[in-house]
Amino acid sequence: MSRPHRPTSSSRSSCSGGAFDWDPALRRLDELDAKVEDPTLWDSPTQAQSLMRERTRLAGQVEAVRGLERDLADAVGFAEMADEESDEASLEDARAQLAELKTRAARAELEALLAGEADGNDAYVEINSGAGGTESADWANMLLRMYTRWSTAHGFTVELIEETPGEQAGIKSATLQVKGTNAYGWLKTEAGVHRLVRISPYDSAARRHTSFASVWVYPVVDDAIEIEINPSDVRTDTYRASGAGGQHINKTDSAVRLTHIPTGVAVACQAGRSQHQNREEAWKMLRARLYELELQKREAAAQAIEDQKTDIGWGHQIRSYVLQPYQLVKDLRTDVETSDTSGVLDGDLDAFMGAALAQRVGATRDAAEAS
Repeated sequence: MSRPHRPTSSSRSSCSGGAFDWDPALRRLDELDAKVEDPTLWDSPTQAQSLMRERTRLAGQVEAVRGLERDLADAVGFAEMADEESDEASLEDARAQLAELKTRAARAELEALLAGEADGNDAYVEINSGAGGTESADWANMLLRMYTRWSTAHGFTVELIEETPGEQAGIKSATLQVKGTNAYGWLKTEAGVHRLVRISPYDSAARRHTSFASVWVYPVVDDAIEIEINPSDVRTDTYRASGAGGQHINKTDSAVRLTHIPTGVAVACQAGRSQHQNREEAWKMLRARLYELELQKREAAAQAIEDQKTDIGWGHQIRSYVLQPYQLVKDLRTDVETSDTSGVLDGDLDAFMGAALAQRVGATRDAAEAS
């Protein structure tokens, strides 16, 4: 069995295309460690929180690389012993270990690209059904399940913030809050219109139907990020919560919808037991949405926000899911595709996210160099 390549500092620094350079990263981590020990750090809480977030992110990336190196050395040593003893069963175990390490390394390489201002933050995922009644509402519900499964499989915590049921089945809309490091960095690649083609379970004639639903992703922002909102620019509507939540939540106008009049941005929350709780969460969501607007303006290679929130229908989709007459999920931005439609709908989205993230980072870098 040939000896696998052992990573060196030069190979580590080049693996992410320059987004995570090893030696500068170590020097910066040393600088941050020194600043953390400064007793005057928390004299400026905003600056301290920003520094701590950077340190946590960078330390995690460094430890991920070191962990891969340790595990690789162990796997190589195990493989060499098995090879010397001609132990085929152990060699097979070593191959499996190396394959798992390759997968981890690929994900670590992509995570090194998550260097955007809000990439490390939690995320809101908003799903809306398109035209098509029950068909689109059911498709929106399938997407809700897909993102919930992806999130839990990757160790994120998922909270349902708002859900509006469809008239017969599925959902008209829903908003998830996905909590965990880099949640927004990964999920932001899913924003856009998703198209489904299948034999309708609601059509007695068993005809094929095409359905659309939109996904919108924006970061959860904390108090360290200042977003000024004029209260007079915000319209507040209250209504009766429509989801499950007990006797209280269904008998009072506890749900809250905020609409930012200058931009048309609207958010809704009904997860809390009181109108006060829902109002507070809705304001957080509104700040996050407006912050995402600002981030979009800064990204030269990204589409303008209104281009991403166009009609939910033909010509605007980012991904197509075909269940009949053949099985295929294809991303129309990157051309990544798979026939494992059930796996994708169960949350196996890493290949699509990784390709879209790499494309997005590359486009942003090219635009910056051109300017």
